[in-house]
Amino acid sequence: MPDPAPDTTPATSLDLRERAARGLEASRVRTLGLTDLDEKELTAQHSPLMSPLVWDLAHIGQQEDLWLLRGGRTEAQGLLPARIEKLYDAFEHPRATRVGLPLLTPREARSYLADVRGRVLDGLEAAAVDDAEALFAFAMVEQHEQQHVETMLATHQLRDGTPLLGSGAPLPPGRPLPADAVHVPAGPFVLGVDGTAEPDSLDNERPAHVVDLPAFSIARRPVTNAEWAAFMAAGGYDDPAWWSERGWAHRLEAGLERPQFWSPDGSRRRFGVVEDVPPDEPVQHVCFFEAEAYAAWAGARLPTEQEWEKACVWDPALGRRRRWPWGDSEWTPALANLGGDALRPAPVGAYPAGASAYGVEQMIGEVWEWTTSGFEPWPGFAPMLYADYSAPFFGGDYRVLRGGSWAVGGASIRPSFRNWDHPQRRQIFSGLRLAWDGV
Repeated sequence: MPDPAPDTTPATSLDLRERAARGLEASRVRTLGLTDLDEKELTAQHSPLMSPLVWDLAHIGQQEDLWLLRGGRTEAQGLLPARIEKLYDAFEHPRATRVGLPLLTPREARSYLADVRGRVLDGLEAAAVDDAEALFAFAMVEQHEQQHVETMLATHQLRDGTPLLGSGAPLPPGRPLPADAVHVPAGPFVLGVDGTAEPDSLDNERPAHVVDLPAFSIARRPVTNAEWAAFMAAGGYDDPAWWSERGWAHRLEAGLERPQFWSPDGSRRRFGVVEDVPPDEPVQHVCFFEAEAYAAWAGARLPTEQEWEKACVWDPALGRRRRWPWGDSEWTPALANLGGDALRPAPVGAYPAGASAYGVEQMIGEVWEWTTSGFEPWPGFAPMLYADYSAPFFGGDYRVLRGGSWAVGGASIRPSFRNWDHPQRRQIFSGLRLAWDGV
């Protein structure tokens, strides 16, 4: 089987430095835009599921300090005193407790963030860079910040009060798409990536390896709000026949009746804006248990993450991976809804040019798509520079989500990117796509 890497042309040191600097700057622009708020907004905890925004702000700087100024050496003195730096240890302090910590003030956090970034850019200018692997730490830090940007957007969505972010940038119109499925024949494909093909990829995405899958079918598009409303109207939330035993217990305990942020009158609250639920958008803010129940009601199931990735990137005519569903070219706004400016998913059918080789659309952007897969390492897994990024979570009570959402940005999404969360979580920008066995 051919090597999965689409391009092995070496980049110059100047190219790599510029790329690293641009990535860091792009993520910082987003961070500062979401935290350009008064002290009350930044220090409030809008949900026990989320940190106060001021914690995220300083944590982003603390991680950049650790990995780009100290090379990951926790024993080395950072720009913050050790007793303060420990407040930003995500393992030691769960989100629900962070509001009670003696955190940096917003002014102190912004000053710290700027100080770290200035030193990082000075160091990047002077660095001797020979290849892309030498800059992996910069890509890792950029992705970390972009992931926190998405987390901060989820915090904004959870807050009550007047809108702070506006209604979002315009999106391309959708087009009618049948609620059909495409067939993916049985056979091998390359699952995952290697550092040569995707130097920014994280440890749980590696290594590339051949997997032989049975035939399956997968929906051409994500499940829409209109389709979810039909599930509700048919009593889907009231009939335990569609739910797993654990899912039904959670539905009763949590009182689930509709996607989070929907109201009984058919409206939804989106970043403080109350609006009608758009029927042709992919549904979002549903948990794994809800997605699983909907799929059963629809006579389908959720895909495995292996099926999802094959449908997304495998080119059966060429017998190799594409870098993206649409091919090897870089993302443009004509191909997928990414970057967060829209503040919502695009209507189905909005990106025909972004279809995969099998004809599956909108697999990148829009909503994180739940899969049936638990979070486990690929064969040959080796921890990366940040050894605790993935390994502590393998085998836990998690389900993998694929594809990214409209809120992801920069280097923080690829077809091989694996997100994971608890099956009851739905404050994330999560939706679903259906799958079936065989034809």
